[in-house]
Amino acid sequence: MQRVWLIGLSVLLAALLMFGCAPVVDLSNQSVTLANGVVGTLNRPAGADSAPVVLMLHGFGSSKDEVGGMYARLADALAQRGIGSLRIDFRGFGKSDGDTGATTVGAQVEDAVAAYEYLANLDWVDPQRIGVIGFSLGGGVATIAAAEHPDFFKSMVTWSSVGDMTPDFIDSLGQEAFDTAAEKGVVGLDLGWRTIVLKQDFFESLAQYDLAQLITAYPGAYLAIAGDQDFSAAYAPSFVESAQADPKAVWIVPGGDHIFGVLTDDQTMADSVIERTAQWFAETL
Repeated sequence: MQRVWLIGLSVLLAALLMFGCAPVVDLSNQSVTLANGVVGTLNRPAGADSAPVVLMLHGFGSSKDEVGGMYARLADALAQRGIGSLRIDFRGFGKSDGDTGATTVGAQVEDAVAAYEYLANLDWVDPQRIGVIGFSLGGGVATIAAAEHPDFFKSMVTWSSVGDMTPDFIDSLGQEAFDTAAEKGVVGLDLGWRTIVLKQDFFESLAQYDLAQLITAYPGAYLAIAGDQDFSAAYAPSFVESAQADPKAVWIVPGGDHIFGVLTDDQTMADSVIERTAQWFAETL
């Protein structure tokens, strides 16, 4: 009887050792504050000495978890694949320092660079396997950061990204917002889900970047996702075609709007975008 018990114990210990070598997923969220006052949520895969990680950049007027919690859900999907993530609030948004009146595209690029540098210096992050995702205006910010620092990001995904920022924002906010900011130096806007104050600097910053040209300077993997009912679908194919990225792909989602139906009862489309994105990063980081 003692021999049988010892054999059983040995088998159990062997099994524990075998499974102890497998990566363990930690889905907990850790709040972090960067040196410039940017607040983010960091997800670290447990048990990994050197893991890939994805930086998440939110869209205009949004915050780090994104509409419908899409970034929080993506963070979980990445963690289940052994990939860490950091989703940040740009300065003036969410829990980060600052106010929206100081917002410019360049300032958000600075926040993205600061977040990259924070990640690259974490002892558990492999600095050669950092990815970035940007949603809407965040897609433009990701493109600028990736083009200006071509050694930063091994893989990039954009969701519903802006393409030509000034006309895109004229269509979104209206010419009157631009005119008021030019005349008075500031304009208050009701976005529907929040109010926001913007200075003329923001509107001027939109014209300072040629995203169609900048994307050609980014050498890493690149996936552009856009709904066929959204303005971004007009940009995604040409951006992917002109990029020197490798590998690269475009997915135009049938019936997709700007936010992939995430605020409806049917989460099929949003889930498919999240899953495809997580798999892309798993294959390219």
